[in-house]
Amino acid sequence: MNKPSRIAASARLDLAQRPRRNRKAEWARRLVAEHVLTTNDLIWPLFLIDGEKRRVPVAAMPGVDRLSVDEAVREAGRAVALDIPAIAFFPYTEPELKDERGSEAFNDGNLVCQACRAIKREFPQLGLVTDVALDPYTSHGHDGLISESATGEVRILNDETVEALVRQALNQARAGADVIAPSDMMDGRVGAIRDALDAEGFLDVQIMAYAAKYASAFYGPFRDALGSASALKGDKRTYQMDPANSDEALREVELDLDEGADMVMVKPGMPYLDIIRRVKNEFGAPTFAYQVSGEYSMIMAAAEKGWIDGDKAMMESLIAFKRAGADGVLTYFAARAAEIIKHA
Repeated sequence: MNKPSRIAASARLDLAQRPRRNRKAEWARRLVAEHVLTTNDLIWPLFLIDGEKRRVPVAAMPGVDRLSVDEAVREAGRAVALDIPAIAFFPYTEPELKDERGSEAFNDGNLVCQACRAIKREFPQLGLVTDVALDPYTSHGHDGLISESATGEVRILNDETVEALVRQALNQARAGADVIAPSDMMDGRVGAIRDALDAEGFLDVQIMAYAAKYASAFYGPFRDALGSASALKGDKRTYQMDPANSDEALREVELDLDEGADMVMVKPGMPYLDIIRRVKNEFGAPTFAYQVSGEYSMIMAAAEKGWIDGDKAMMESLIAFKRAGADGVLTYFAARAAEIIKHA
């Protein structure tokens, strides 16, 4: 007589709950998805460079170019076609235009201001986010003004820097920026910028504060793209946050919201998903993540080596931000992700 096999017996498990039923088919997985990534969640950062009809590859960021203003206008058109709601600018400043005080930041004809005006003429419906910090313009590579001792010790001057950042923010607002995004991490700069914008009639210009910006190793390719890496004297740990701290991030976010920030940002992104979740749970304010250059470059480098599926890793990383609580993501993958979303 044949005895029932153990395999056959185990196949008759009496399970009331079978979560796999909701994963059995693509249509079922779509129905029960808890988070969805759309093009509305994307902000596309662009690097600017002087000249015309120029696209200069960033060696450490495969697929990313520095763009002359006319090429940036072309990419703005692509963003509109892909339903990306906003783009952000970061300028590569030629060395001869840099000085210790970052004076080029106040030039109403600098690359950021040129790009704002040119794109607003062609695509007024596209949101423009402009970075407020002095590091693209300073010869020493810091986000703020410095004093240097006889022994070479560098100290960042907070209050003097805030005055400079206000000038920079007003310069960008006059050029047509929709969102001023101070990334410098100086104390009190959000309130000072809000007061100055309001006083000059820019009541509707928003502030997206880099509220929890960490002193991170993941910024390396970005600094190469801006040309600030080799110029940097010392490091930025006296003003950017310690990666060991999370309670401090909540304090920084609270201060920026109290000072008038409309939106807050956590930077970098994936190494700080816990911070995004804590910020969203605590304040419920519009919260953004910046998937920084190092995050982008790691995915691209591994994909080029054939070690991972680049598109799948990209989309998985972006949905992780939504799952953590982010309302949107600044990402160099924005156009590539939008193409996939629109053709899904």
